[in-house]
Amino acid sequence: MLKTMTAAPQRDPLHTLREYKNLAPWNLHDLSILVGAVLQASAITPINAAARATPSQRTIRFYVARGLVSPPEGRGTAATYTYRHFLQLLCIKLRQMEGATLAAITRDMEDQTGDVLERRAAQTLGVALPPPDRLSLRGGEGLPRGRSGRAINAWLTRDVEREQGAPSSWRRIPVGRGVELHLDADHPLARLGPDEAGVAEMVRQALAKLLPQWPA
Repeated sequence: MLKTMTAAPQRDPLHTLREYKNLAPWNLHDLSILVGAVLQASAITPINAAARATPSQRTIRFYVARGLVSPPEGRGTAATYTYRHFLQLLCIKLRQMEGATLAAITRDMEDQTGDVLERRAAQTLGVALPPPDRLSLRGGEGLPRGRSGRAINAWLTRDVEREQGAPSSWRRIPVGRGVELHLDADHPLARLGPDEAGVAEMVRQALAKLLPQWPA
């Protein structure tokens, strides 16, 4: 008997984007990291260096001062940002990455409803947008804190149940002569750790402590 293989249905980007609403509200630090990670996961290549994917905290404050992003709830260290702020930042950065000027973006963003922002962001990001529990968070700024941090830590530490016989994806990282690291692509080190060169360097340092004469 012949068995037919059917492709797994693709996730609806709009539904995926709405999953991030459950992580709100954020402080400025966490909002910057999450928006940057979502943009890095997109397939859009910035046209110029000014349209860097990760919006810094200073950049977000600038957008608020210019009226591109709504004021946060509260002030100072107690200021919090909602799902609407998240959508506003995504749309601003995506338009910048497409080459739009701040003046054009300001006109485009004026009086836009949350539904419109949500549809725009989902349409532009498309199926490249990962759900929150599959988001890759790399870089030196560290993981988010607060509710976002607790949720992400729970995703990282939970036991992932695999169907028996399900294939695994492995990354092969050369470390040195005669040493190669095989790392499961779903391991937190692969998803949240440094890049492959950084992982290899950490392994080399560990080996050097165990075997002072390595590599021979």
